[in-house]
Amino acid sequence: MIRKFFGLTLPFIITGVFVFGHSQENQNPPLPEKGEAILRVIMQDLASEHYEPLPIDNQFSERVYNLYLDDLDPTKRFLLQPDVAELEKYKTKIDNQILDVSFDFLNLSVKIIDERVAEAKTYYNQILQQPFDFTKEESLELDSKKLGYVQTKEELKTRWYQSLKYQTMVRLADMMEEQEKAVEKGDKTYKSRNLEEMEAEARQKVLKTQDSWFNRMDKITPDDRLAAYLNAITSAYDPHSNYFPPKAKEDFDISLSGRLEGIGATLQEKDGYIKVISIVPGSPSARQGELQVDDVILKVAQGADEPVDVVDMRLDDAVQLIRGKKGTEVRLTIKKVDGTVKVISIIRDVVMIEEGYAKSALVKDTQLATTTGYINLPKFYADFNHQDGRNCADDVAKEISKLKAEGVNGIILDLRDNGGGSLRDVVDMAGLFVDSGPIVQVKSRDEVPYVYEDRDPQTHYGGPLVILVNQFSASASEIMAAAMQDYGRAVIVGSKATYGKGTVQRFTNLDALVADNALRPMGSLKLTIQKFYRINGHTTQLNGVIPDITLPDKYAQIEVGEKEQQYAMPFDQIAATKYTPWQSPNSFSIEKIKSQSHQRIDNNSTFQLIEQQAAYLKEQRDNTTETLNLEKYRAEQKQNEAQNKKFNDITRVIPELAIQSLQSDVSEMAGDTAKLARAKDFTTKLTKDVYLLEAVSIINDMNTR
Repeated sequence: MIRKFFGLTLPFIITGVFVFGHSQENQNPPLPEKGEAILRVIMQDLASEHYEPLPIDNQFSERVYNLYLDDLDPTKRFLLQPDVAELEKYKTKIDNQILDVSFDFLNLSVKIIDERVAEAKTYYNQILQQPFDFTKEESLELDSKKLGYVQTKEELKTRWYQSLKYQTMVRLADMMEEQEKAVEKGDKTYKSRNLEEMEAEARQKVLKTQDSWFNRMDKITPDDRLAAYLNAITSAYDPHSNYFPPKAKEDFDISLSGRLEGIGATLQEKDGYIKVISIVPGSPSARQGELQVDDVILKVAQGADEPVDVVDMRLDDAVQLIRGKKGTEVRLTIKKVDGTVKVISIIRDVVMIEEGYAKSALVKDTQLATTTGYINLPKFYADFNHQDGRNCADDVAKEISKLKAEGVNGIILDLRDNGGGSLRDVVDMAGLFVDSGPIVQVKSRDEVPYVYEDRDPQTHYGGPLVILVNQFSASASEIMAAAMQDYGRAVIVGSKATYGKGTVQRFTNLDALVADNALRPMGSLKLTIQKFYRINGHTTQLNGVIPDITLPDKYAQIEVGEKEQQYAMPFDQIAATKYTPWQSPNSFSIEKIKSQSHQRIDNNSTFQLIEQQAAYLKEQRDNTTETLNLEKYRAEQKQNEAQNKKFNDITRVIPELAIQSLQSDVSEMAGDTAKLARAKDFTTKLTKDVYLLEAVSIINDMNTR
């Protein structure tokens, strides 16, 4: 029995830019009525609560079809063109399937993919029995979007052959390099092998990883297939509306709270690859320092054990391999944005929420003898479960008080890589820097916009303010930057634009929508229910916030953000709300500030190097064809490594920056070696931040009359 249930009061979440890795326990196949019930309540909630409901028609059907097909075979190594033609008969009929609560399309797709997976098992076993010839002039297209579906099984075998040959070549090249280094060092304990022996060993490693991968594929449950189909339906509305099976919702909560044992990286599966979307501040990954956003994880090893290939692996399975008990080692084989491949070791730890709290430092310009306050805010956090829990607005207010006591000449608020968080807290935080007035407009479906006002008439800090942002500053970060920009309260500094996510999501526990206990647990639905707008009337959706001063960035020539998401909601605008621009006796000329900054940027060798890096990364990203000739591949890898050495100076220590912890913090940390070590890591990292150097210079310019 389905029960209508409206008016749920749940925390509003405006993070949602990232798809968090999750794991699912194997469960018994769902009862048919359970799958039907889940579909009904999801469609009911989407129709009644989604900000921009869609008609369930042929166009909607095509959206679902495209999303589902991309997820079913992202690398195009299983389905044949005749298979796709058979599935395509439903391309404009999925809407009828949904309305009739029928799963014919899903069942057919499962039947086809299961058959093709079973056949692929024979392909890789046969192919890996014979040595590869790496002297041939062959190549492999790595971007599946540029590939079509092949017509015949023979063509499909060729595609598998090329993929397995590439995987073997990469392992062989690594083994050859390892042997050459051992010989160069005169390591007498190393047992040398000839090329044939290493090639055979490389094939066996690939065989083992393929065996392991197909074994995991055999464990895909009906629940998993249903969840993938339901997510195609929800994502057809917008990329941030998602269905979460029960275990997935639990893992989402863990990720949101930051309390888990692992490495502290947020991952996303895209086109068969596991990509790093963000690094949790203060986490093992952040402390280790080598894992970065946009890295692709190719293999995972438990310490010194044989690595497991995670290419084409389910995201939840990969996450399970990467997570682990505190103190254990995981070794990740990663592919950097520039194409180089390396192995990094990370010691797992408890990823505490404390590491994501606001923290500050004193930044001294050694040339001008000035002291600027710096506040790093990794996310807009709030404890929704405890009334007396910490929230970022109160914490930033405390940091402001401590910095004012130190006599700083200005404050830099760092929102780089801040994916958002609590809507209420970003409003309260913005209010710390203005007397009163509106901060953001939030519009629900078919309702007039609601204006969130600063609730505190006091201005906690009225001095010079710079806000640092980048392409990964999203949601609440964009609200904060936009409000301060509209008021003329701060100078916004960073990459060419922020992420561009201007929507608000809410979680609905689907169990609350059914009366039959036998159907529970059903999971949860994350649903886009609102859109937010700047006080000037423009949404940040798609376009993000354009900084007042744009700095060179290594991702400047690569498209990232909401615009890259399928079926993202559009940009629009509403009427501006009334607000009074910031009035201060310490006002400055923004045009003069921009001019001075541009002069420094043009003369800064590090920024020039970053611009070169951006062009190089664009070139590497666009080159999606890989040679299958071993000699050429090794030569290209050496060229990439040599090219990367040119960019080492980007992270050099900057003599003009002297960073130190606040005296009040040092006193509080006395005797706690772990906290002192983290504080040292924090300040040391800042001494290499050329963007921070420019932000300090802008603060100094704002103080110069």
